[in-house]
Amino acid sequence: MGYAGGNSPNPTYQSIGDHSESIEITFDPSLLSFQRLLDLFWEGHDPAGSAWSRQYASILFYHDEEQRRLAEQSKAEQERRRGGPLQTEILPAGIFTQAEDYHQKYYLQSAVLLMQAVRLLLPAPQDLVASTLAARLNALVAGNLTRRELEQDLPVLGLDAGQQQTLLDALPESR
Repeated sequence: MGYAGGNSPNPTYQSIGDHSESIEITFDPSLLSFQRLLDLFWEGHDPAGSAWSRQYASILFYHDEEQRRLAEQSKAEQERRRGGPLQTEILPAGIFTQAEDYHQKYYLQSAVLLMQAVRLLLPAPQDLVASTLAARLNALVAGNLTRRELEQDLPVLGLDAGQQQTLLDALPESR
């Protein structure tokens, strides 16, 4: 989580200037295509609604001309499918500024018992930002992942059986 798309120096949540809240995704195109990321982008939010501020604008950032071309194609396809114009902007990526620690994995940080278990595995704030495990747990707490899906993911996330059980024991009951 962070801020992108603006020109004001050193954006923060309290002084975001002309930036928008954003995420930066580093990916291996041999494992996950940019096209698949675009599909997930369109599935993950309502691109037709107007943002009430620049901070929450729907923006697709690109890093090169191929990404720009694919983003524009995907937007045109979405407009055809949805029967009208979308508010999503397509802009060059520019500088990404990481948000403050308290904004990282926001939903996960609200789950106090689970965060106590996570901090044993990921003690540094930067570990929380970069961790696939933390991202999956954040999705679970936010209601975008089921406990069963998480249990299927845990074996490939580099945790031993004891660490896996500690996390499962700390999960909120409703998930």
